[in-house]
Amino acid sequence: MIHHATSDISKAYHFNALSSTYGAPQAARLPEELLPFTVRLVRNEDDLNKAVEIRHAAYARHLPMFAETLKTAETDDAEQGVVVLLAESKLDGSPLGTMRIQTNQYQPLCLEQSIELPQWLRSRSLAEATRLGVTNEKGGRLVTTVLFKAFYLYCHQIGSEWMVITARAPVDRTYDRLLFSDVFPGAGYIPIHHVGNLPHRVMSSNVDTAEERWAAAQHPLFNFAFRTHHPDIQLDMPQQRRPASLNLSTLPTHKATLPM
Repeated sequence: MIHHATSDISKAYHFNALSSTYGAPQAARLPEELLPFTVRLVRNEDDLNKAVEIRHAAYARHLPMFAETLKTAETDDAEQGVVVLLAESKLDGSPLGTMRIQTNQYQPLCLEQSIELPQWLRSRSLAEATRLGVTNEKGGRLVTTVLFKAFYLYCHQIGSEWMVITARAPVDRTYDRLLFSDVFPGAGYIPIHHVGNLPHRVMSSNVDTAEERWAAAQHPLFNFAFRTHHPDIQLDMPQQRRPASLNLSTLPTHKATLPM
Protein backbone atom coordinates (compact mmCIF):
# COMPACT_ATOMS: atom_id res chain seq x y z
CA MET A 1 0.00 0.00 0.00
CA ILE A 2 1.35 3.43 -0.93
CA HIS A 3 1.08 6.18 1.66
CA HIS A 4 1.05 9.83 0.69
CA ALA A 5 4.13 11.47 2.16
CA THR A 6 3.87 14.72 4.09
CA SER A 7 6.46 17.40 3.45
CA ASP A 8 8.38 16.57 6.65
CA ILE A 9 8.38 12.83 5.95
CA SER A 10 9.46 13.51 2.38
CA LYS A 11 12.38 15.65 3.49
CA ALA A 12 13.44 13.05 6.06
CA TYR A 13 13.32 10.31 3.45
CA HIS A 14 15.39 12.34 0.99
CA PHE A 15 18.10 12.75 3.62
CA ASN A 16 18.07 9.08 4.51
CA ALA A 17 18.02 7.92 0.91
CA LEU A 18 20.86 10.15 -0.16
CA SER A 19 22.93 9.36 2.90
CA SER A 20 22.40 5.64 2.46
CA THR A 21 23.32 5.86 -1.21
CA TYR A 22 26.76 6.99 -0.17
CA GLY A 23 27.26 4.37 2.51
CA ALA A 24 25.86 5.96 5.70
CA PRO A 25 24.20 3.84 8.43
CA GLN A 26 20.76 5.10 7.40
CA ALA A 27 20.82 2.49 4.61
CA ALA A 28 19.56 -0.04 7.14
CA ARG A 29 16.24 1.83 7.32
CA LEU A 30 15.32 0.88 3.75
CA PRO A 31 14.97 -2.57 2.18
CA GLU A 32 18.09 -3.30 0.16
CA GLU A 33 18.13 -4.69 -3.34
CA LEU A 34 21.24 -5.74 -5.25
CA LEU A 35 21.41 -5.34 -9.00
CA PRO A 36 23.31 -7.41 -11.60
CA PHE A 37 25.17 -4.22 -12.57
CA THR A 38 26.54 -1.04 -11.04
CA VAL A 39 25.84 2.58 -11.97
CA ARG A 40 28.60 5.06 -11.20
CA LEU A 41 30.17 8.25 -12.44
CA VAL A 42 32.82 8.10 -15.14
CA ARG A 43 36.24 8.75 -13.56
CA ASN A 44 38.83 8.17 -16.28
CA GLU A 45 39.37 7.62 -19.99
CA ASP A 46 38.66 3.89 -19.83
CA ASP A 47 35.29 4.58 -18.22
CA LEU A 48 34.48 7.21 -20.83
CA ASN A 49 35.43 4.89 -23.67
CA LYS A 50 32.93 2.36 -22.32
CA ALA A 51 30.23 5.03 -22.14
CA VAL A 52 30.99 6.12 -25.72
CA GLU A 53 30.84 2.49 -26.89
CA ILE A 54 27.36 1.88 -25.52
CA ARG A 55 26.20 5.39 -26.54
CA HIS A 56 27.19 4.82 -30.15
CA ALA A 57 25.69 1.31 -30.28
CA ALA A 58 22.37 2.52 -28.84
CA TYR A 59 21.99 5.42 -31.26
CA ALA A 60 23.10 3.28 -34.21
CA ARG A 61 20.03 1.06 -33.78
CA HIS A 62 17.58 3.91 -34.36
CA LEU A 63 19.51 6.90 -35.75
CA PRO A 64 22.43 5.43 -37.74
CA MET A 65 23.39 8.68 -39.46
CA PHE A 66 23.51 10.61 -36.19
CA ALA A 67 25.34 7.72 -34.51
CA GLU A 68 28.25 8.26 -36.89
CA THR A 69 28.99 11.46 -34.96
CA LEU A 70 29.10 9.60 -31.64
CA LYS A 71 31.99 7.20 -32.22
CA THR A 72 34.32 9.27 -30.05
CA ALA A 73 33.95 11.35 -26.91
CA GLU A 74 32.35 14.78 -27.28
CA THR A 75 33.75 18.01 -25.91
CA ASP A 76 30.61 18.31 -23.78
CA ASP A 77 31.69 15.18 -21.86
CA ALA A 78 34.55 17.19 -20.34
CA GLU A 79 32.79 20.50 -19.66
CA GLN A 80 32.60 21.92 -16.15
CA GLY A 81 29.27 21.01 -14.55
CA VAL A 82 28.99 17.76 -16.55
CA VAL A 83 29.16 14.16 -15.35
CA VAL A 84 28.63 10.93 -17.26
CA LEU A 85 26.90 7.90 -15.73
CA LEU A 86 28.07 4.41 -16.65
CA ALA A 87 26.20 1.15 -16.00
CA GLU A 88 28.51 -1.86 -15.98
CA SER A 89 27.82 -5.59 -15.73
CA LYS A 90 29.08 -7.17 -12.50
CA LEU A 91 29.73 -10.38 -14.42
CA ASP A 92 32.28 -9.15 -16.93
CA GLY A 93 32.51 -5.35 -16.63
CA SER A 94 30.89 -4.76 -20.01
CA PRO A 95 29.03 -1.45 -20.49
CA LEU A 96 25.24 -1.71 -20.30
CA GLY A 97 24.11 1.89 -20.27
CA THR A 98 25.10 5.52 -20.01
CA MET A 99 23.67 9.01 -19.49
CA ARG A 100 25.28 12.44 -19.48
CA ILE A 101 24.10 15.03 -16.95
CA GLN A 102 24.77 18.74 -17.38
CA THR A 103 23.79 21.44 -14.90
CA ASN A 104 23.29 25.13 -15.61
CA GLN A 105 25.62 26.10 -12.78
CA TYR A 106 28.41 27.17 -15.14
CA GLN A 107 26.75 27.63 -18.53
CA PRO A 108 23.34 27.27 -20.20
CA LEU A 109 22.03 23.78 -20.87
CA CYS A 110 22.68 22.18 -24.25
CA LEU A 111 18.98 22.42 -25.13
CA GLU A 112 19.21 26.20 -24.72
CA GLN A 113 21.16 26.29 -27.99
CA SER A 114 17.80 25.53 -29.61
CA ILE A 115 15.11 27.13 -27.49
CA GLU A 116 14.65 29.80 -24.84
CA LEU A 117 13.30 28.29 -21.66
CA PRO A 118 10.42 30.09 -19.93
CA GLN A 119 11.48 32.44 -17.14
CA TRP A 120 9.97 30.27 -14.39
CA LEU A 121 12.35 27.47 -15.39
CA ARG A 122 15.34 29.48 -16.62
CA SER A 123 15.73 31.12 -13.20
CA ARG A 124 16.01 27.74 -11.43
CA SER A 125 18.80 25.27 -10.80
CA LEU A 126 18.53 22.75 -13.65
CA ALA A 127 20.08 19.46 -14.70
CA GLU A 128 19.65 18.11 -18.23
CA ALA A 129 20.01 14.41 -19.09
CA THR A 130 21.35 13.72 -22.57
CA ARG A 131 23.00 10.90 -24.54
CA LEU A 132 20.95 8.15 -22.89
CA GLY A 133 21.98 4.79 -24.30
CA VAL A 134 21.33 1.26 -23.06
CA THR A 135 22.04 -2.27 -24.15
CA ASN A 136 19.72 -3.93 -26.63
CA GLU A 137 19.92 -7.16 -24.65
CA LYS A 138 17.48 -8.46 -22.05
CA GLY A 139 17.48 -6.19 -19.03
CA GLY A 140 17.81 -2.95 -20.97
CA ARG A 141 14.60 -1.57 -19.46
CA LEU A 142 15.92 -2.16 -15.93
CA VAL A 143 19.16 -0.39 -16.82
CA THR A 144 17.17 2.61 -18.08
CA THR A 145 15.09 2.71 -14.90
CA VAL A 146 18.16 2.61 -12.66
CA LEU A 147 19.91 5.31 -14.68
CA PHE A 148 16.94 7.59 -14.10
CA LYS A 149 16.92 6.81 -10.41
CA ALA A 150 20.61 7.73 -10.38
CA PHE A 151 19.78 10.96 -12.26
CA TYR A 152 17.18 11.81 -9.63
CA LEU A 153 19.53 11.02 -6.73
CA TYR A 154 22.35 12.99 -8.30
CA CYS A 155 20.09 16.02 -8.65
CA HIS A 156 19.33 15.78 -4.92
CA GLN A 157 23.00 15.47 -4.11
CA ILE A 158 23.95 18.66 -5.94
CA GLY A 159 20.74 20.59 -5.21
CA SER A 160 19.25 20.82 -8.70
CA GLU A 161 15.59 21.82 -8.55
CA TRP A 162 14.46 20.53 -11.96
CA MET A 163 15.35 17.60 -14.19
CA VAL A 164 15.08 18.52 -17.88
CA ILE A 165 15.18 16.30 -20.97
CA THR A 166 14.40 16.34 -24.67
CA ALA A 167 12.67 13.30 -26.16
CA ARG A 168 11.83 12.23 -29.69
CA ALA A 169 8.90 9.96 -30.54
CA PRO A 170 8.30 7.27 -29.42
CA VAL A 171 10.89 7.61 -26.62
CA ASP A 172 8.89 10.49 -25.16
CA ARG A 173 6.30 7.99 -23.90
CA THR A 174 8.92 6.73 -21.44
CA TYR A 175 9.15 10.20 -19.92
CA ASP A 176 5.37 10.48 -19.77
CA ARG A 177 5.44 7.31 -17.68
CA LEU A 178 8.11 8.87 -15.44
CA LEU A 179 5.72 11.82 -14.89
CA PHE A 180 7.76 14.39 -16.79
CA SER A 181 5.63 17.23 -18.19
CA ASP A 182 5.93 19.37 -21.31
CA VAL A 183 7.77 22.64 -20.78
CA PHE A 184 5.85 24.05 -23.76
CA PRO A 185 2.37 22.46 -23.61
CA GLY A 186 0.81 22.21 -27.03
CA ALA A 187 4.04 23.04 -28.87
CA GLY A 188 4.64 19.46 -29.91
CA TYR A 189 8.07 18.46 -31.22
CA ILE A 190 10.79 21.11 -31.57
CA PRO A 191 14.06 20.70 -33.56
CA ILE A 192 16.93 20.36 -31.08
CA HIS A 193 20.45 21.24 -32.20
CA HIS A 194 22.50 18.88 -30.02
CA VAL A 195 20.54 15.88 -31.27
CA GLY A 196 21.01 16.61 -34.93
CA ASN A 197 18.10 19.09 -35.22
CA LEU A 198 15.66 16.20 -34.91
CA PRO A 199 12.23 17.10 -33.46
CA HIS A 200 11.93 16.49 -29.71
CA ARG A 201 9.55 17.34 -26.89
CA VAL A 202 11.12 19.43 -24.11
CA MET A 203 10.05 18.00 -20.75
CA SER A 204 10.80 18.58 -17.07
CA SER A 205 10.22 17.13 -13.62
CA ASN A 206 10.50 18.90 -10.27
CA VAL A 207 12.98 17.10 -8.05
CA ASP A 208 11.53 18.09 -4.68
CA THR A 209 7.96 17.05 -5.53
CA ALA A 210 8.79 13.86 -7.45
CA GLU A 211 8.21 11.48 -4.54
CA GLU A 212 4.92 13.11 -3.59
CA ARG A 213 3.67 13.09 -7.20
CA TRP A 214 4.62 9.44 -7.74
CA ALA A 215 2.85 8.47 -4.51
CA ALA A 216 -0.30 10.36 -5.52
CA ALA A 217 -0.26 8.63 -8.91
CA GLN A 218 0.31 5.22 -7.28
CA HIS A 219 3.16 4.74 -9.71
CA PRO A 220 4.08 1.05 -10.10
CA LEU A 221 7.79 1.89 -9.62
CA PHE A 222 7.24 4.01 -6.51
CA ASN A 223 8.75 1.51 -4.07
CA PHE A 224 11.66 0.80 -6.41
CA ALA A 225 12.44 4.50 -6.78
CA PHE A 226 11.76 5.79 -3.27
CA ARG A 227 11.52 2.91 -0.79
CA THR A 228 14.43 0.70 -1.82
CA HIS A 229 18.14 1.20 -1.22
CA HIS A 230 20.28 0.23 -4.21
CA PRO A 231 23.92 0.14 -3.06
CA ASP A 232 24.99 -0.52 -6.64
CA ILE A 233 24.14 3.11 -7.47
CA GLN A 234 27.45 4.68 -6.52
CA LEU A 235 27.45 8.46 -6.86
CA ASP A 236 30.56 9.10 -4.84
CA MET A 237 32.20 11.95 -6.76
CA PRO A 238 32.21 15.39 -5.08
CA GLN A 239 29.54 17.53 -6.64
CA GLN A 240 30.30 19.03 -10.02
CA ARG A 241 33.98 18.11 -9.88
CA ARG A 242 35.83 16.01 -12.38
CA PRO A 243 38.99 14.15 -11.26
CA ALA A 244 42.28 15.13 -12.82
CA SER A 245 42.59 11.61 -14.23
CA LEU A 246 39.71 12.33 -16.63
CA ASN A 247 41.88 14.13 -19.14
CA LEU A 248 40.13 14.25 -22.47
CA SER A 249 43.04 15.97 -24.19
CA THR A 250 44.32 12.52 -25.13
CA LEU A 251 41.04 11.55 -26.78
CA PRO A 252 39.54 12.70 -30.07
CA THR A 253 36.54 14.86 -29.20
CA HIS A 254 33.97 16.73 -31.22
CA LYS A 255 30.69 18.56 -31.13
CA ALA A 256 27.95 16.33 -32.50
CA THR A 257 26.18 17.54 -35.61
CA LEU A 258 23.95 15.84 -38.11
CA PRO A 259 25.91 14.58 -41.13
CA MET A 260 24.99 16.08 -44.49
